[in-house]
Amino acid sequence: MEAKYDHIGKGYNNTRKADPYLLERLHYHLNPIKEGLYLDIGCGTGNYTSQLHTKETKFVGIDPSQKMLDKAQQKYPHIDWKLGTAENIPLEDNSIEGVIGTLTLHHWNNLEKGFSELFRVMKNYANVVFFTSTPKQMKGYWLNHYFPKMMEASIKQMPARSQIISAMETAGFKNMYAERYTILPDLKDSFLYVGKQNPKLYLDENIRNGISSFSHLTHQEEIQKGLIQLEKDIASGAIKSIMKQYENREGDYLFLLSQKEI
Repeated sequence: MEAKYDHIGKGYNNTRKADPYLLERLHYHLNPIKEGLYLDIGCGTGNYTSQLHTKETKFVGIDPSQKMLDKAQQKYPHIDWKLGTAENIPLEDNSIEGVIGTLTLHHWNNLEKGFSELFRVMKNYANVVFFTSTPKQMKGYWLNHYFPKMMEASIKQMPARSQIISAMETAGFKNMYAERYTILPDLKDSFLYVGKQNPKLYLDENIRNGISSFSHLTHQEEIQKGLIQLEKDIASGAIKSIMKQYENREGDYLFLLSQKEI
């Protein structure tokens, strides 16, 4: 079966770039103090993998989409790219110094099995860092006003924070920490909530093509109607009051952190 991201449009690699701030936080939490091999699980086209990969901190990127990996291989041939899933990682036991995963958890078929596999391939005291969003956070996106069915489907596939923690504990991870992230105006990676503070971005087809929620064919009629209304509300200024209605303190995304410790 083809991976979901095999179906995302041609614009993906034009709009999905490693954001400097997110890179800094990933590197900080990963804390790669040892030479060796690190893993980017669900690496996509390797935007974050390639920026974190160095002579000392070598990365392997694993993804279920061959199309994504082909793009990664073409652009970054010096990095090892492997076809695989979180539930079936093609690596040896205790071979990885640390793990990152950006916006990947909602694509896993089985969280417990995925985290068990990560625990298996990680060395003792290796750090794991995930960047994700939770259903509670996503209900605070003003996108719900214009694209309710699209957002409902997107929210439904996102695992709750408690569900993620439970799966990690079952796999053997003992201590979990979280850091909230709120979209910054200069975000360089055009994922779902990229237009939080700049709604006009969603009127750009190239940006929508790089976001799985917008690229999914099921909700195209709603999306087109929502875009028409969004454009009108931007022109009239009504968008400001709608955005204000969705203000909250939950943050937009989370960094979830843990360490393998036996």
